[in-house]
Amino acid sequence: MDPNRRPAEHSDSPELLLASDAPAAAAATADTSPHPALTYSAYLALDEVLGAQRPRSEEHDELLFIVIHQVYELWFKQMLHECTALQRHLERADASAALHTLGRVLAILKVAVAQVDVLETMTPRQFTSFRGRLDASSGFQSAQFRELEAVLGRRDRRVVVHYPEGSDERARIDLAMSRPSVFDSYLRLLVAAGFAVPADALERDVAQPWTPHDGVQSTLLAVYVDDASPAQVAERLVDLDEGLQEWRYRHVKMVERTIGARPGTGGSSGAAYLWSTVTQPLFPDLWAIRDRL
Repeated sequence: MDPNRRPAEHSDSPELLLASDAPAAAAATADTSPHPALTYSAYLALDEVLGAQRPRSEEHDELLFIVIHQVYELWFKQMLHECTALQRHLERADASAALHTLGRVLAILKVAVAQVDVLETMTPRQFTSFRGRLDASSGFQSAQFRELEAVLGRRDRRVVVHYPEGSDERARIDLAMSRPSVFDSYLRLLVAAGFAVPADALERDVAQPWTPHDGVQSTLLAVYVDDASPAQVAERLVDLDEGLQEWRYRHVKMVERTIGARPGTGGSSGAAYLWSTVTQPLFPDLWAIRDRL
């Protein structure tokens, strides 16, 4: 018997189940009665969506800048929604559903990367023509992206200082940092599949940053040798990690070609800060074992 494998077990204790199961329960009681007069425009709230672009100048390219970033926020919202489902599938040891959800997240990331191509049709001078109207606003302040980073495992308390105490944004980021990350949930799937995950990794303080773990890496090697669905999930997690790094890279290059080394709006350091995030892996243990597979 593989020493890194043990009899399957799975816990439904409150600590492991996600608080995000609540929306599913709410959906079950949602109003599903027919609305014969419902139109395409009403269903999609197009009056609100198409009225949400409010340029602060007469410059032609400001509308593109606003639309691109609003679309990014919609994709971040969808990825957070999918990651909630992903963690639920992992905690319930449903590898098939987890693979399907990861596939969707990866497809969204590809679209997010492709959107940079559209934004790069705007020249530096075109951006400069309205940049001063942005005042203190900055993509650095995207609370949804900070929440997504936390869900995926980032634990950097410095990011919350950019949001007022008591604000919904700060509360969501704090909550995401206090819950198990996607990788923590993946370890639960391995336990349910019969792999011997070190107890200290399973019982760690999930509010603290993950650090590479030799014992977890040994377990992951056994997962790859077994070459069953947990190994497939691991590879899709590597795809997710690589996809986010690709998005970060395209983002920082777009910033460099647009404003060079100048500071970003909102007091951020611009490209200098963005470069520091490009090579930070979400799941370091999955990368650390590459030379031993």
